[in-house]
Order: sequence, then structure tokens, then C-alpha cells
Amino acid sequence: MTLKALCLVFPLVLLLTSAAGECTRESGESDSHGGPVVVKYKVGALGAILGAGAMGVALPLAGTRVAALNPENDVFFMIKAFAAGVILATGFIHILPDAFESLTSPCLPEDGPWQSFPFAGFIAMVTSVGSLMFESLATAHSRRVHFGRNSNKDGKVVDEERDGEHAGHVHFHTHATHGHAHGGSLAVANGDDKVEDLSKLELIKHRITAKVLELGIVVHSVIIGIALGTTQSLDEIKPLMAALCFHQFFEGMGLGGCISQARFKTRAMAMMALFFSLTTPIGVAIGITISGSYDENSPKALVVQGVFESAAAGILIYMALVDLLAADFMNPKLQANVRIQLGSHISLLLGAGCMSALAKWA
Repeated sequence: MTLKALCLVFPLVLLLTSAAGECTRESGESDSHGGPVVVKYKVGALGAILGAGAMGVALPLAGTRVAALNPENDVFFMIKAFAAGVILATGFIHILPDAFESLTSPCLPEDGPWQSFPFAGFIAMVTSVGSLMFESLATAHSRRVHFGRNSNKDGKVVDEERDGEHAGHVHFHTHATHGHAHGGSLAVANGDDKVEDLSKLELIKHRITAKVLELGIVVHSVIIGIALGTTQSLDEIKPLMAALCFHQFFEGMGLGGCISQARFKTRAMAMMALFFSLTTPIGVAIGITISGSYDENSPKALVVQGVFESAAAGILIYMALVDLLAADFMNPKLQANVRIQLGSHISLLLGAGCMSALAKWA
């Protein structure tokens, strides 16, 4: 999945870096240039954002050693609710408004299609529906691959290994008890198989969710990294750097919770965490490199940024509402415990509120 995400992000970087200056800022919006001092702050921001993102994504992954962060712990519901609120606010407050601003910019040609149709909302809607369809098809495909060969004519999943073990157990038990009935043990075995099959399907869904969520996050991360790297105003860089550190930390917590719940192998978890941590710093580095020639107000840059941010917003909004919030808030364990329910609602509001407040600076 990491390689596929790279294949999707790389064209975005190429298109943004090739954008030529065709619509410049107004004279009243000129930046105060700081020269080498600005570059120094950008390099510092690169390291700070890398550390913040790595720390955020690593915290939920440390759940195997920290009891409160374990996915089976009640507190984890609240952590996930906070992270889901962060992701939801990222989509609605940070990304979607920027997408609308880019695709309705006066710098775009007046005779083009962008001024006459709300493409930002349309693209976000299409990617949300596309995420739903992708998840549905991918889960169905995984179910056929994992369980299709071991299903009987009635569609019931049969675990051959367990059947073999149970057959041996039945034979031994028959000799020991001289023909004792085994209806009860068969029912228990079938029940265990069904529970195991359901947990496997749930695990597959969690893994698909984590991969699609990371894709939406990294697309946005590259764009905000390039935006910081190309900024020439020292007055803008300082608050933007601080805001992006918190931004990456909270987003990392959300992604880390999904990765932890998906129970990937250690190597896969490390690769996904590393990929997330590096995307924004790489974007900053690219922005520093092209800052002399890049114009964020050129039509090409505006269209590319607007389209990709609309798509990222659609993915994140869908994931936050459907895969994270709906799944957890309808969980019988949460609904049966008033304390967890109240804590999760408060955590959701805190996560969404904190991320929304950051929109003032980033």
C-alpha cells in the first residue's frame, strides 16, 4: 500500500513543482523576506514536524506496552474518539475550505469550467462514495479469498485445521466415554469458528480503513509541506510551524489508532508510520527547493492543489464519520457503559475543537 500511495503522491509533486507563475499576488500582499533566516526556520520546521508526526503516530502503536493505549482497554475508545474528531475537523475545516478557495480563485481563467461549477464539493462527494465502494469491494474480495475455499454449500465457513483437531478429539473422547453424545461440543466448536470468522472479517476491514485513511492524510501532508516550504514571510512561518507540529501530532494519533487496531505485522506498521512521518517534511524540503520559482497562485498549481485537496477531504470525512465514529459509537460495549459513552463524546468534541482552533494559524 505504501508503494501505491507513493505512485499517487509523486504525480502531485511533479504537477505542483512544474507550476509557473501566471497570476501574482497583489502589491498589498507582498511578503517580508528574511533570506537565510527564513531558510533556517524552514529547516528547523522540517525537523520539528518530523518529530511531532512520529510521536503522534507512535503513541497508539505503543499500546502493547502501555495498558491505557491497548485497543482492548476502555480508555482506547476515548483516544479513538479524540483522533476521529481531529480527522473530521481536518477534512471539514482545514482541507475542504482550501480546496474551494483554490478552485474558485480569480486567478483561474474566467472562461474555464472551474468558475461555473462547485468542483471542490463534487470531487469530495465522489471520493467519499468511491471510498465506500472501494471498501465494500475490497472487503468482499478479501472474504472470498480468505474464506471461499473453505466454505461449504450452505455458505458456512469451515476451518479445516480445527476440523482435523476436533475429529481427533471426537475419536479419543468416544473411546474414553464409550459412545457419549458430542452435540454440545460440536455446537461450541461451530460457535467458536463463527466468532473467529467474524473477527477475521473485522480485521480485514480495519486494515482496509487504515490504508485508505493514510492515503488521504499523506496527500494533504505533501501539500501543506510544500506550502510551508515555499513561504517567504518570516511572520507567517513562525505560527505556521507551531500549528503544523500540533496538526501532524493529532493526525498521527488518529492514523496510529487505526494502524494499531488493524494489527499489521511489525514491519508493516513501522513502514506506514515512517511514511506518514516523512511526507510533510519531504513536502517542506521540496518547497524550499522550488521556492524561488514556484507560484502558488498560478492556474496549474491552483487546479492541482484544489483537486487533490478535495479528494483528500472526501476520504477523511468519510473515514471519520463512517469507519471511526459510527463503528465505535454503535459498539455495544460503548453503549452499555455510560462512563465510556460520556468520555467518548467529550473526547470527540475536544479533538474536533482543538483541530478547528488550529485553522486560525494553519
